[in-house]
Amino acid sequence: MYPFFYRPMFEVVEDGWHSFLPEREFELLSSVTNEWRLSYVNKEFSVCPSYPPAVTVPKSIDDEALRRVSTFRHGGRFPVLSYYHKKNGMVMMRSSQPLTGTNGRRCKEDSALINATLRAGKRGYIIDTRSLNVAQQARAKGGGFEQEVQYPQWRRIHKSVERYNILQESLIKLVEACHDQSHNMDRWLSKLEASNWLTHIKEILTTSCLAAQCIDREGASVLVHGTEGTDSTLQVTSLAQIILDPRCRTVRGFEALVEREWLQAGHPFQQRCAQSAYSNSKQKWESPVFLLFLDCVWQILRQFPCSFEFSEHFLIMLFEHAYASQFGTFLGNNESERCKLKLPQKTMSLWSWVNQPQELSKFKNPLYEANSLVIWPSVAPQSLQLWEGVFLRWNRSSKFLDEAYEEMNNIIDYNKELQAKVNALRRQLAELETDDGMPESS
Repeated sequence: MYPFFYRPMFEVVEDGWHSFLPEREFELLSSVTNEWRLSYVNKEFSVCPSYPPAVTVPKSIDDEALRRVSTFRHGGRFPVLSYYHKKNGMVMMRSSQPLTGTNGRRCKEDSALINATLRAGKRGYIIDTRSLNVAQQARAKGGGFEQEVQYPQWRRIHKSVERYNILQESLIKLVEACHDQSHNMDRWLSKLEASNWLTHIKEILTTSCLAAQCIDREGASVLVHGTEGTDSTLQVTSLAQIILDPRCRTVRGFEALVEREWLQAGHPFQQRCAQSAYSNSKQKWESPVFLLFLDCVWQILRQFPCSFEFSEHFLIMLFEHAYASQFGTFLGNNESERCKLKLPQKTMSLWSWVNQPQELSKFKNPLYEANSLVIWPSVAPQSLQLWEGVFLRWNRSSKFLDEAYEEMNNIIDYNKELQAKVNALRRQLAELETDDGMPESS
């Protein structure tokens, strides 16, 4: 309830609730392609309760077709645009599983929708974040997967990413291991391995790299889904964009990504982040899905320390506010619930606070240099490390780390000032040289 009573002690310059609306994101898309449209078929949340009122879909597919497809997908989550790759025009879409069932139910509008994203003569890839065995079991319960005979232009790939209950058990084991004060190396390493936390990171990063590779190197469009399309699906689509899109590696670009691929996409934060992440109890729907995503981003940031505009502190701040915050940004499970709670009218947005210049400076990476390239992280076990800033934050003194970080900032600022002075002297020298010859005193 605290966000409803919180009153900001700062001047609100930017209303974060309106900073990353679908309409603004669509403006960026429409500046590079005219093949997509913004549909308001879900305006009253009647077609899909976990989607926002506006979604981006192929221009050739009308709203009536979208309504039919929604009845064919779990929870009404029909395929929508997640990412457009400017380099080659390939796209990534996301959805939930198709409701094929044991009798192989079909929906011609569904295949028409995803085929509308393909270039002439091109194939696409459906990345299912479940193992083939789990996907086949889902058919017995009315769910299932796309049969290649019904989707001949698409190749289905199964990449198993664990579901939320498994992830929660993994986190409980990891936290217990991190708080174990026995200081026995064998005990620590065996407990860390038994938690499987780093294994989950490897699985998610591997699947995300596959999605990015299909788009950038294979020149193919991709559809990503698991069962509901609200957990592992969002991890994969988000991380693939971190790899592919330099904009997502900036502060505002990353904020837009969290809004678009997590908050507006219907990740159930209220259920998944019900208690403290460090709690050793377990509620049925609780799971560190978002924390795992942030951990994966940190792994990439650690491998490419100059390619991100934000620092580790920015990721830790988002992790903390996802679980407990004075802001209303992470309340509710989807846009429909946030509308019913009237959060934009009754609470403050996290982005309103973060994007103040004096606050933003605390989260900037002093080593940042804009990198327009695709970045390919290593997913080898040796390349992955435990995120000490989150899991060992109470086991070590942060005082010296903070002092070292501040000193690094001071050195970089000094070098920038020095470089500015050198550039100013060079300009003065160039001006002197353009006069009638160099003065004798020069």
